[in-house]
Amino acid sequence: MLLVVLELKLQVYWMGKHTLFPFPFSGLMKWLGGIPINRAKSHNVVNQIVIQFKNNDKFVVLVPPEGTRRKVASWKTGFYHIANNAGVPILMGYVDAAKKEGGLADFFHPSGDLEKDMAEIRAFYATKKGIRAENSQGPSD
Repeated sequence: MLLVVLELKLQVYWMGKHTLFPFPFSGLMKWLGGIPINRAKSHNVVNQIVIQFKNNDKFVVLVPPEGTRRKVASWKTGFYHIANNAGVPILMGYVDAAKKEGGLADFFHPSGDLEKDMAEIRAFYATKKGIRAENSQGPSD
């Protein structure tokens, strides 16, 4: 995804596990738009990102998928709360390894009804198979 962003000369930010930002690469990763996230501790990340959206009308943040390194039992909902609280849409991006394709679908506008909206988001991804599909419980989480 970073190569696409660089090729298109887009200014975007992305959230990644804090361990992706070791010295001496931390500066480079942040220059590339990285925002280190330590999930082991509560740092009020959702509110911090919402403030960034409110302070910068051109702010764009990428949230990588879960299940890329290890199996996950359920999807985290931070991305949803960020979009809902900031009043911004979610651009549904995907990789479908089974079809050897990837892309950007449509914008999803959160309604504030977490359960209903997550069901719609899961339905979109139900037909997509990630690169490590065995690490995800799938859309019925």
